[in-house]
Amino acid sequence: MANIVAIVGRPNVGKSTLFNRLTETRQAIVDEMSGVTRDRHYGKATWNGVEFSIIDTGGYVKGSEDIFEGEIRRQVELAIDEANVILFVVDVTIGISHLDEAVAAILRKAKKHVILVSNKVDNNERIGLSAEFYSLGLGEVFSVSAVSGSGTGELLDELVKHLDKEKVIEETDLPKIAIVGRPNVGKSSLLNSLLGIERTIVTDIAGTTRDTINTHYNQFGKDFILVDTAGIRKKAKVHEDVEFYSVMRSVRAIEDCDVCLLMIDAQVGIEAQDMSIFRLVEKNRKGLVLVINKWDLVEGKNTKTTKEYEEYVKKMIAPFTDVPVVFTSATTKQRILKAVEVALQVNENRIKKISTSKLNEVMQTEIDNYPPPSIKGKYVKIKYAQQLHTHAPSFAFFCNLPQYVNEPYKRYLENKIREHFDFTGVPIQVFMRKK
Repeated sequence: MANIVAIVGRPNVGKSTLFNRLTETRQAIVDEMSGVTRDRHYGKATWNGVEFSIIDTGGYVKGSEDIFEGEIRRQVELAIDEANVILFVVDVTIGISHLDEAVAAILRKAKKHVILVSNKVDNNERIGLSAEFYSLGLGEVFSVSAVSGSGTGELLDELVKHLDKEKVIEETDLPKIAIVGRPNVGKSSLLNSLLGIERTIVTDIAGTTRDTINTHYNQFGKDFILVDTAGIRKKAKVHEDVEFYSVMRSVRAIEDCDVCLLMIDAQVGIEAQDMSIFRLVEKNRKGLVLVINKWDLVEGKNTKTTKEYEEYVKKMIAPFTDVPVVFTSATTKQRILKAVEVALQVNENRIKKISTSKLNEVMQTEIDNYPPPSIKGKYVKIKYAQQLHTHAPSFAFFCNLPQYVNEPYKRYLENKIREHFDFTGVPIQVFMRKK
């Protein structure tokens, strides 16, 4: 079950700063997402062993001051629909504004848990000023400084009380394949085409979100769950917020599946939002198949076009390039079953276990051929390796000086694992541990 936290509030109260502060509990997400600033709206965080996704709604609010209220109202309504917990951020230096009151009025009627956050509380005097926000009728006020981090520990303690501490055990252990991507890439067409092909539907299983129906599907002699993420419900509420809505749905779908079919529009190519969804799949360590849809509409194709397009795609998603690419047309049903077949193979790769003896037999030779470079006169000696008991492939290499093993060498080890054992489409983690 996904844990999704949405940060809402009027502009300039520090939502994005708070988002950055909370996601710094996992430093990599902040570093790696800095290159896609305008799509920097969601990340992962962990507190007291509880992992959750955070969505910053601020970047999706567009327009001039006079239409902010309508924009924010729609953002809050969408957040109420999809999030488990809502952080409502206000600015202690300004006090209560009419926009704050408008947001509070919506949240008071919501059936989701709301935590009121008074931001920019940088000194003791401002702690007293935060008391004003009790009049919004949303319960306790948590005073924080997103810039310095003051008060965020108490906020997170309260937050995780209202999240699922453990993953919900599904009724079935069948692999789940989710169709994800930005709007208008053909997700609905692919789903409809797949469901239209003669196959065995065993039953409909209620999904982990209240409106998603997961279809039990049989193809190639294998059973799996096809997760319907294509439909956007309550379209009357969506308006121009389709991008924001699709991100919220993608977060939940990705967290609750095993393999993602990430659809790309062949005519448009990879855009910033495609990259954001790709990074989210990678962060969640899910299996991945890139589906280049609408391939039938690409003009001037020749024998080299497919290879050149695949090279372009892999250049965009580097360094995680060991990803299968399937060219499809959902409307003509061209290669759509191939996409499903590849996804099932990726799932096999994701659950694959390599014996410790076989792993060491192969990797010790590669390490001997190219040992870790010495740093400050220190020589790293890797003694042995083993695959960890995790949901996604992770490997631990035990050595005398793990702190001296740099990232390029970890990538070398990952590449050699991929070279000898088929982990196509699956993110791999490599850890260096003290022997």
